[in-house]
Amino acid sequence: MRIERNIALLLTLAALLTASPRVQARYTRSPTLAPFLEPIREKYDLPALAAAVIVDGKTAAWDATGFRRYGTDVRVTAEDKFHIGSCTKAMTATLVAMLVDRGKLSWDTTLAQALPELAEDMHPDYRDVTLRHLLAHRAGLAPSDRSWPKEKSFMDMHNLPGTATDQRLAYAKMMLAQEPEAKPGEKYIYSNAGYSILGLIAERAMNKPWETLMKEMLFEPLHMGSAGSGAMGTPGSIRQPWQHRMENGKVQPIEPGPLSDNPLVLAPAGTVHCSMRHWAAFVAAHLDGPKGKGGLLEPDTFKVLHDPDFGGNYSGGWQITHRQWADGKVLTHTGSNNMNFAVVWMAPKRNFAVLVASNQGGGDVAKACDEAAWALIKKFFLKE
Repeated sequence: MRIERNIALLLTLAALLTASPRVQARYTRSPTLAPFLEPIREKYDLPALAAAVIVDGKTAAWDATGFRRYGTDVRVTAEDKFHIGSCTKAMTATLVAMLVDRGKLSWDTTLAQALPELAEDMHPDYRDVTLRHLLAHRAGLAPSDRSWPKEKSFMDMHNLPGTATDQRLAYAKMMLAQEPEAKPGEKYIYSNAGYSILGLIAERAMNKPWETLMKEMLFEPLHMGSAGSGAMGTPGSIRQPWQHRMENGKVQPIEPGPLSDNPLVLAPAGTVHCSMRHWAAFVAAHLDGPKGKGGLLEPDTFKVLHDPDFGGNYSGGWQITHRQWADGKVLTHTGSNNMNFAVVWMAPKRNFAVLVASNQGGGDVAKACDEAAWALIKKFFLKE
């Protein structure tokens, strides 16, 4: 029996050593990024700064520097979780696309079809809004600085009764009863409400909460074991990075808890947290997928997520632009709940991406993260 166990162990080690480069990348962090990140973190006086780099479609490096809580000596680690805010939208869009691939939905499914229980109370202009409209922020819903119904408050959204799905259904009913900000299809209006409703549509199609669907259909297949939703960590401990906001020019730590993130109704629009390594696994899937690799979605389905409809520059949780260093098209997005910040730059033609995050919102954090991203692009891609 001992010999059999030793043989099994040797075979397991051999399998790991001969695994595909992408599998090896999940377990190898080299080189360290701290020398590039730490001077920028210090320059902007951030609690922590983290990053990951994807080269040739594989996670080449990930790291973090700084402190879990500002003013303490508890340092972050490369495997700590960071909140990615609205970069969650690309994940919710991917989940919806998986349901399209499985025949549970179609790109042209309307709100009236997907949410028949709301059709009677829905403003008539919304009834023919499709998934394509929602994915491209073309549904006419209220902009993200007004992510709750008129005569309601942000705290009212935290206090809705029932399960997370019950709350999202109540939220959708209120938002869709209002008159659209613009005629659906005509105007780009960046809206958290639209992606919250996409999450609800997925819930109704599968009869499972968005949180469960994300875990079973996205996080587990991509081995994103650190991924979850809401503030990182638990109250009373500093085992994960705390969030921070700027108050009167000073960095203010925010203890994790149910009220220290967006309400559950907005979860599909911007509440995912995960390690940089695991966020990179998701981004790498979007580099591989259009080439027919990975099996998460059909290649043509990825193309729908990456190619804007309606003549705009937003699709499937990605802002579409162009950069000379990327040799053309770039997919990018930022995310923040005002207590964290994250940004991703993905260059499909060059099979490259860089991701940066901080556990602080406000101040110069966006400038710091962009500076870090550019430093890593120059180091790993431009070889300067």
